Amino acid sequence: MNYRAVETTGEYVARLETGADWRAEIESLANDVEADAAWFTALGAVQDAELWFYDQDTCEYAPIEFDESLEVASCVGNVSWLDDGRFAHTHAVLSDDEGVTYAGHLNEATVWAGEVHMRVFAYSLEREYDETTELDLWL
Repeated sequence: MNYRAVETTGEYVARLETGADWRAEIESLANDVEADAAWFTALGAVQDAELWFYDQDTCEYAPIEFDESLEVASCVGNVSWLDDGRFAHTHAVLSDDEGVTYAGHLNEATVWAGEVHMRVFAYSLEREYDETTELDLWL
């Protein structure tokens, strides 16, 4: 296990813009507050979404697409550097009008309404390729 103590430099709350991309809005907030590493939680609703499921046998993502209104019952993630930009690694639990839930890596979604709390760390995190999982991971 890799770990380190974290210190924070600030905390922010934000309202996501209706019609914008959910993850891009979080990355925009990270850019605005110069967050090189952060942890966030969010909730709200989206007009559509694409979740990804990571198949551990093939080490590939499989998309799960929704073209309907969904509640964002829970959304958590972190911000770190990937390649040359800030990346919001985002997971979400979404629910439909019957309360059926879907969960996974949130690739994209169109915001209907969203609220985010972001806690910014005092140091940078960078993602690097991990041979075992074939994912870009930090620490």
